[in-house]
Amino acid sequence: MDKLTLFKQIQEKKSFLCIGLDTDLHKIPKHLLEYEDPIFEFNKQIIDATKDLAVAYKPNTAFYEALGAKGWQSLARTLDYIPNDIFTIADAKRGDIGNTSRLYAQAFFDRMNFDSITVAPYMGVDSVSPFLSFEGKWVILLALTSNEGSQDFQMIQSGDGKPLFQHVLEKSQEWGSANNLMYVVGATRGEFIAEVRKIVPDHFFLVPGVGAQGGSLEEVAKYGMNAHCGLLVNSSRGIIYASDGEDFAQVARDEARKLQAEMEELLQKFCK
Repeated sequence: MDKLTLFKQIQEKKSFLCIGLDTDLHKIPKHLLEYEDPIFEFNKQIIDATKDLAVAYKPNTAFYEALGAKGWQSLARTLDYIPNDIFTIADAKRGDIGNTSRLYAQAFFDRMNFDSITVAPYMGVDSVSPFLSFEGKWVILLALTSNEGSQDFQMIQSGDGKPLFQHVLEKSQEWGSANNLMYVVGATRGEFIAEVRKIVPDHFFLVPGVGAQGGSLEEVAKYGMNAHCGLLVNSSRGIIYASDGEDFAQVARDEARKLQAEMEELLQKFCK
């Protein structure tokens, strides 16, 4: 999916909502455990309830890998079920030496046909470029994350006074373009979003941290939005685990609808 097609989805749905399918057997409604594949059944019902509101779905692969082969099967079934016009993100955070990265890219792009994958930049260009070599696919590079430990490395300043995350943003633009490279920028780093946008004005951001982690959606839009929106704001727990009863899918829809309505207003206000 190219950038203009993604933006068209955003315009049509009046939404830049990404729903994280971080599906945990210990958290899904108990009645689903009666199904042969409860993980897929949960995802299926969430997708059915929200597919007109979300422009992207983001399974975190750890929740599936932890279940072994059966988990991978659930992930594959989920990916096949997501409508073709909705952007898919493998939240896998891969990043290794070149030949290993190439195999990771084949696994997620060729075998599973994800549109994109999150990648860690720490090992440099040879660990990222194999993912960027796949036409029509996207790398979502970890730049400024929302977890508490992000301060350990991302804020370290070099001799020129720039923090490490800024070097990641600047250097990685030599590897890819706004047509195949996005960045993870945490919503809880609101004071830095405008700074990041100045460095990468045309790229999409995948923004975690809104809702359960305390990030402000309006602040993200105010400082991060560009002429093509340029944002995919993720919500996981706040939507998919809003209810643990038999009404879970409807309640998830209600929560997604609240975010979509707010996003519609923000698009009118800031996307110009």
